[in-house]
Amino acid sequence: MSVQITADRMADIARGAAILGTGGGGDPYIGRLLAEQAIRRHGPVTLVGLDEVPDDAVIVSVAMMGAPTVMVEKMPGGTEIQTALRAMHEVLGEEITHLSCIEAGGINSTIPFVAAAETGLPLLDADGMGRAFPELQMVLPTLAGVSTCPLALADEKGNSALLRTVDNRWAERFARSIAIDMGCRAMTLQYVLRGDQVREALVPGTLSLVERLGRVVREAHGRRDPVAAATEVLDGHLLFTGKITDVARRTTGGFARGTARLEGTGAYEGRTLELEFQNENLVARRDGVVVAGVPDLICVLNSDSGEPVTTEGLRYGFRVSVVGAPCDPRWRTPAGLDLVGPGYFGYDHGYVPVETSCAS
Repeated sequence: MSVQITADRMADIARGAAILGTGGGGDPYIGRLLAEQAIRRHGPVTLVGLDEVPDDAVIVSVAMMGAPTVMVEKMPGGTEIQTALRAMHEVLGEEITHLSCIEAGGINSTIPFVAAAETGLPLLDADGMGRAFPELQMVLPTLAGVSTCPLALADEKGNSALLRTVDNRWAERFARSIAIDMGCRAMTLQYVLRGDQVREALVPGTLSLVERLGRVVREAHGRRDPVAAATEVLDGHLLFTGKITDVARRTTGGFARGTARLEGTGAYEGRTLELEFQNENLVARRDGVVVAGVPDLICVLNSDSGEPVTTEGLRYGFRVSVVGAPCDPRWRTPAGLDLVGPGYFGYDHGYVPVETSCAS
């Protein structure tokens, strides 16, 4: 059943999306403000389930591409969505009927609300990952054989570009280069899907999940442990609680890359945890041993409030809790692991499900 999303619901959606975004997907506060402003100006957004999408529907995913650290200082100018839409319409030859999220994240789950409000198009209650990943091809539509092209990119100056590539990895390579030239931040439209493809190619119920996740964290304040509340919704596992003692971060190749080191507190006193990230958290090592890694989710939360801490928000002295949670089961297949597993990111350890590593 479709629902109307009003501006007052965006705070919970942005919060939950940033948690599910595993440190990436953009700043939740910026994403929330953009979506609230668009909805107040243009009206509520219609959110529809995958079972409501006609087989002949034409769905396009909307997302920001670039380094999250840049997006904090360089907000969208307001014209990029329409510029990208015009470029996409030139080559598509038919009307877009629905929009979707390609990933969960503070901006990339809220920018589609901006686009839906501006265009009046319904938004799917789904996404292409069930989390966030750093590269364009790292989506379930790739596993389903769907091309990311035609792919439209646009910047705040009015520039736009259209890509057609031989495969989705080449699309990532070329689009990343263009996004860097656009200032390490570009609006993208990608992965044109038909209605009869969405049930195979997307994760159902993502936006409902992130709203629920954001709501339980908010409602837990002063009543129960918000980190425990979020962990329960994620069906996750507490990996560590501690203080950030060192962060090394750099923006290179259009990504925010780095490491963060934590020293344990409470039950983890005397222990350490190291996080490595590329926009999103990729691996967590506790006392030198991997306890969680891609494609499973590694979420960093403020220990007191349960609010998400993105990779660009990691700071010395922050008291945080690190939660691991299982990914969509499709990522655990051989094809999924080939696309987003530890080996793709250059790690020599094999993939072990987070629930297995936490049980050992």
